[in-house]
Amino acid sequence: MHTWNFYTAQEIKPKGWLKRQLEIQAKGLSGNLDKVWKDVKDSAWIGGKAEGWERVPYWLDGFIPLAYLLENDDLISRAKRYVNAIIEHQKPSGWICPCNDDEISAYDTWALQLISKVLVVYYECSSDERVPLVIYKAMKNYYELLLKEKIKLFYWGRYRWFESFIALNFLWERYKEDWIIDLAKILKSQGTDYRQLTELWKRPLNKCTFDTHIVNLVMMLKSEAISCDILNEPYTDMAERLVTILKEYNGTPVGLFTGDECLSGLSPIQGTELCAVVEQMYSYEHLLAYTGDAKWAERLELLAFNALPAAISDDMWTHQYDQMSNQIACQEFPNKPIFGVNGNDAHLFGLEPFFGCCTANFNQAWPKFTLSSFMYCNNTIFSAIPLPSTLKADGIHITLKTQYPFENKLEYSVDAEKDVQLKIRIPSFAKKLRINGKEHVFCQELDFDIPSNKHSNIVIEFEVEPTIFDRPHNLKSVRCGSIVFSLPIKYEKIIHEYEKNGVERKYPYCDYEYIPKSDWNYALSSPLFVLEKRQISDIPFSSQEPPMVVMAEMKKISWGLETGYENVCAKTPESRTALGKAEKIALYPYGCAKLRMTELPLI
Repeated sequence: MHTWNFYTAQEIKPKGWLKRQLEIQAKGLSGNLDKVWKDVKDSAWIGGKAEGWERVPYWLDGFIPLAYLLENDDLISRAKRYVNAIIEHQKPSGWICPCNDDEISAYDTWALQLISKVLVVYYECSSDERVPLVIYKAMKNYYELLLKEKIKLFYWGRYRWFESFIALNFLWERYKEDWIIDLAKILKSQGTDYRQLTELWKRPLNKCTFDTHIVNLVMMLKSEAISCDILNEPYTDMAERLVTILKEYNGTPVGLFTGDECLSGLSPIQGTELCAVVEQMYSYEHLLAYTGDAKWAERLELLAFNALPAAISDDMWTHQYDQMSNQIACQEFPNKPIFGVNGNDAHLFGLEPFFGCCTANFNQAWPKFTLSSFMYCNNTIFSAIPLPSTLKADGIHITLKTQYPFENKLEYSVDAEKDVQLKIRIPSFAKKLRINGKEHVFCQELDFDIPSNKHSNIVIEFEVEPTIFDRPHNLKSVRCGSIVFSLPIKYEKIIHEYEKNGVERKYPYCDYEYIPKSDWNYALSSPLFVLEKRQISDIPFSSQEPPMVVMAEMKKISWGLETGYENVCAKTPESRTALGKAEKIALYPYGCAKLRMTELPLI
């Protein structure tokens, strides 16, 4: 199997719109969570009294690469403060999580799996030479406790056993000790085998189970790719088979699977948890790196350019727990929520709607996506995701100037001190491919031999066309390239500032309800669309100034509300008969339309 390696935050730097997106994140909740949220600010991980399980590791998993990608000294110093405290609290035995010795057997070691992964991220960003030994001691202790049956995998640790393999692969590269392989085998033997659960995914139930928990499932997708080598097992593309089942029975137009909290079927008014968005992206990044298969890159782009910005406010101070394809309002449900398991506030934008896991975890998505722009294997560099960025590593300097996905021109500037090969992925939806101004037959990978000590410029251009694609229930969605388009709904924001469980919600990290102020009961009345490019604002996925729109002909219909709800559209329209003449309406990118209709009839 051809394996690509990730570059580090020391080697890749964001440029253009991507850098602006990361700067917004740094000024928003991600860059300030340790100042405003007690579960990070006063966490047991740093000697405090607040939560000492997943929330600080979740936050650091994104905060650390964010700090180093932006070369922000303040963020870096705050990241080091947390990592230093975690290292200082590691016990002589190697145990690193914040609990007493007599509590270890009852401590869900998902947090240990997670912090080991975070420490790998920190090492790759900082080159802190203390870290390999810290991870070594923690994993060796984990092995000894499992081997002697003093602990066993249960709850989240049992369903996320493979997350340990980020650290185990890191250790195996450096130490090549047999116990590392033995630990890998123990974890797999005690962990869940998701191949045995697929029948449960075909008929989702309104109850919370680990077997159908959406975050468990999307994390799992990378399990074979990150574990098979160290286990000396063949790679079988298990993820493709499981994605196929999940998509058929629970898929959404933007590549997600419904899960509010667990799998929720094919209804456009069911939600998907934000943690699932970022973890599915992370799985696809590892699947792309391990296989080099372009299908994972395109699926990754679909999530990053649609589902990710859709669930986070423009200023990145607030987020949703659950997003919906057809989301006509974000108002607290007075009685029973529409979601399978999640609560009445799960779709509001706020500091901590419903559970706080997403509050800590959502910030890993943009930084790790940035680190997937370029990969390498031996003397070949792979431009995997065409993001505006610069690569400086091993005498190689590549700058990619682009506005992709909003425009489709890629300008590479390449200098190398040695002969290298540059491999560039071309999206499958590209039309009229041109290289340095000349027409070129379509292919999904372009290879360029880069000579040493000679500057090279490569300009790649292509076109994309809006298309319509089928959704369940005889509905349709519109897509152009990697961006899905929705009917945007104008809204009024209602601010809620209050205190709950000792945590203050105040502007800008208060809660917001979004009240609809425009009609949403439309159908598409023509399969023909016109793409219009607009200015990319300082907020790349702006809800007020979208960088592009698709003009569509639409007609009003009687859609109706879901029975028992005043702020949820019916799963399917009650009538597909037009109520008037066709109107020309601008569809917004899904990620820009915070209230939206995405799955629509064509009449």
